[in-house]
Amino acid sequence: MTDNRNSEAAWAYHEATKHSYLSIRTNPHLLDWANQPLPFKIYPTLERLRLPGEVRPTGIAALSAIAESVPADTVAVPDLRGVAQLLYLSAGITRHRKYPGGEIYFRAAACTGALYEVELYLVCGDLANLEAGLYNFAPAEFGLRRLRVGDYRAVLVEATAAEPAIAHAPVVVACTCIYWRNAWKYQARTYRHFGWDNGTVLANLLAVATALGLPAKVVCGFQDAEVNRLLDVDPQREVAFSLVALGHISALPPQPPSEIFPLGPETVPPSRREVDYPLMREMHAASFLHTADEVHRWRGGTPLTTFRPPADEVIELRPLSDAEMPHDPIEQVILRRGSTRKFARAPISLAQLSTMLDRATPGVPADFLDPPGAQLNQIYLFVHAVEGLESGAYVFYRDRGVLESLKLGNFRAQAGHLGLDQELAADAAVDIFFLADLRPILQRFGNRGYRAVQLEAGVIGGKLYLGAYAQHLGATGLTFYDDEVTRFFSPHAADKSAIFFVAVGRSVKAKG
Repeated sequence: MTDNRNSEAAWAYHEATKHSYLSIRTNPHLLDWANQPLPFKIYPTLERLRLPGEVRPTGIAALSAIAESVPADTVAVPDLRGVAQLLYLSAGITRHRKYPGGEIYFRAAACTGALYEVELYLVCGDLANLEAGLYNFAPAEFGLRRLRVGDYRAVLVEATAAEPAIAHAPVVVACTCIYWRNAWKYQARTYRHFGWDNGTVLANLLAVATALGLPAKVVCGFQDAEVNRLLDVDPQREVAFSLVALGHISALPPQPPSEIFPLGPETVPPSRREVDYPLMREMHAASFLHTADEVHRWRGGTPLTTFRPPADEVIELRPLSDAEMPHDPIEQVILRRGSTRKFARAPISLAQLSTMLDRATPGVPADFLDPPGAQLNQIYLFVHAVEGLESGAYVFYRDRGVLESLKLGNFRAQAGHLGLDQELAADAAVDIFFLADLRPILQRFGNRGYRAVQLEAGVIGGKLYLGAYAQHLGATGLTFYDDEVTRFFSPHAADKSAIFFVAVGRSVKAKG
């Protein structure tokens, strides 16, 4: 049995999966297109429950939905249509594109390589038009497949050591990640992507929950083996990564109708063969929580991240007011969101950048972020083309709503290099990097803190995506040369690690 408190596993994984100019160019890995895994989990013998397909107008602006949350004790229960809307706008198929040799089904949330390794399961009591049960969401057919009959929410209450949000939630979404589906391309670095890609899904899910009037909370403190057993996943291939409590009722769930026996339903193999990268599985296993006491110790107590106070001269952000901001509803923005493939070297306004940062960073409702508004990551920026702001490198202080200039100049070439020598990073109006001091995070949370810091960055990055598209801009997530990012933003970023990277700007529309 591994000990989460021994954070050597997280440090070893982090160091071993860093990108460098040399590591990228000496990696012999080639994509085996004939063995690309399916982007869907398919249960061929289980009957599908079709979900209602109509997206109901919420009337809630995207820029409001990503910044706000519903009070935790607000009594609210989604019906089947609400559940369908939550799932579709978080992980549903929103468009597809054909290409020689196949087609890509794009989902509602951004994902590394469009490989979509995140699966969603629904654990619920009786809802209007939906019986209690454990369900897997099937985006390819837009339906649910029931794995267990009856109300199993009490299993999650026990697994989370009676986390109040889970105990009073009529619906819990369990997010799992499938190793091979992402590792086919990204190898052992996949475990970082679990946090990023689960995070962008959660950004959508939290925003839509707010728009539907549902309290929502991300829960990462749970006994992994118990949740994996309930979901009937093979932890060598698929693992529970996060839970989301949705809605609130006063009553506690009843005891589960039966013991948790293995189900073993047939699933379609994802590809002819799988290649194992033990490092990512070892990292995840080292973060397991095994007892209720470990789960209790996990909750809250976010380490006070030592963000150096800003200099005397700072630039105050000027976000748009509620009256001034675009009011495109959250469902409309999600449906038009994509991942920009080419940026025009055209400026955005300081108000647009300010609004993105202001609306994306009020805090994530999560059990590892307490008090509310606590943060693990700090945001650093390359500003290339923002009207009213000199080009250069900056750091963002969320609590004061200001930017501090670290160095001025045209750094497009440097940004392009740091983004794995990609034109997207050089052409964007702004490159937004997430960096974190892992030392206090791993000391407080153990190896599981690595899961938390990646997930927080993914959620905020997902909100930045939505904040950009709500203002008719474009965005894309990129990867990076880890240590070179830290060196560029040092001495301010000394001792921090690069976690995530989102580029924002004006998209060039594809021809044809």
